Amino acid sequence: MTVLIAGAGIAGLTLGLSLHQVGIPFHIYETVEDIRPLGAGINLQSLATRELFELGLEAELDKVGLRTEEVGYFNAYGQEIWREPRGTMAGNNWPQYSIHRGGLQMALLEALIERAGADVLTMGAAVTDWREVDEGVEITLNMRKSGQASTATGTVLIAADGINSGLRAGFYPDEGPAVWGGTMMWRGITKGPRFLTGRSMAMVGDKDCKFVCYPIGDTEDGGSLINWIADLTLPADYDWLAQDWNRTGLRADFADRFAKMKFDWLDIPKLISDAYGIWEFPMVDRNPLPQWTFGPVTLLGDAAHAMYPIGSNGATQGIIDARILARELRDHGVGQGALKAYDIVRRKAVNAVVLANRGDGPDKVLDIVAERAPEGFDDIETVMPFMECQAFADRYKVVTGMTIDELNKRPAILAV
Repeated sequence: MTVLIAGAGIAGLTLGLSLHQVGIPFHIYETVEDIRPLGAGINLQSLATRELFELGLEAELDKVGLRTEEVGYFNAYGQEIWREPRGTMAGNNWPQYSIHRGGLQMALLEALIERAGADVLTMGAAVTDWREVDEGVEITLNMRKSGQASTATGTVLIAADGINSGLRAGFYPDEGPAVWGGTMMWRGITKGPRFLTGRSMAMVGDKDCKFVCYPIGDTEDGGSLINWIADLTLPADYDWLAQDWNRTGLRADFADRFAKMKFDWLDIPKLISDAYGIWEFPMVDRNPLPQWTFGPVTLLGDAAHAMYPIGSNGATQGIIDARILARELRDHGVGQGALKAYDIVRRKAVNAVVLANRGDGPDKVLDIVAERAPEGFDDIETVMPFMECQAFADRYKVVTGMTIDELNKRPAILAV
């Protein structure tokens, strides 16, 4: 009755913790030999932090992240379009977190080892293939240290192996590479002064030239450790495939486009110049799939629904996947019926989020204001009234399951 999990990312580790919570045996196989706190900042929406709180991880989240209070949208001149409270400030029973992705992954990993023991995890083992057998599924492993092949058996296999999932490629061999939306992202982390509330997310500019930033930690001098993302739309023939997925970025490639974004509440050029590291990523996703579950195997997290990093929903949706899958495995028993039930419950809902993010999600207000008032405005209400902005945000919350009343009133996904 063992659940085999390919991948120890956020979704895979959350699934492991959830299965341990309900007493279902599992084993995680991770390709890398040593998990390190890599990456930059992400946000966890309240619907995800609810699940992590129900796993008893509130204190761990507070150690590695900050509770987000608001999100603000501003034009390229730093003029406020609108602001919206987030997390408990908006009336949710659970906070939103701005958090370092690597810090979150390490917190989940440490909690898993503490609770379930280190022997539930095999590092340096890539799941390269599988076949159905009488007892469930047999997987083929490539052991990175030795280069030798090995096998393991279990009842079901969960592919949580990320946006470039090899297991997904086996089901969809003609899919090809991830889909580039025409935007390159440069990410950095900078120590700087607090801005706005000190717990704010800021979205500045428009789709063609957008800057996003938020604090992920406090500094000893009273400032913030600020995570930022600089987005630029590039020509359709830009050879993004020639870039590495996570390569060092160059300020010269993008900084001049943001040089005039120096405001009395935020100095974007200084954030870029003072960053202690810059990385370049293409903004990519994958097309929604018609099926996740194939016999004793199903997809989870980015392997199932990689999406643009708009609306702060990538990691959040992977966490919800894990909790719902654990519930179905508990309620239906560890077998193919549980995987089918999970597919039915989750796939259509998350596919809608992927498509909503392709339409820029709630960030669409930036593009509308830039089009209507390219030189700025005297009164935002004459350009884009508050109620119109609110309508964009509300529609996105419905699609993503972030409606406050819905979240606060619904029963726990995995009541134990």
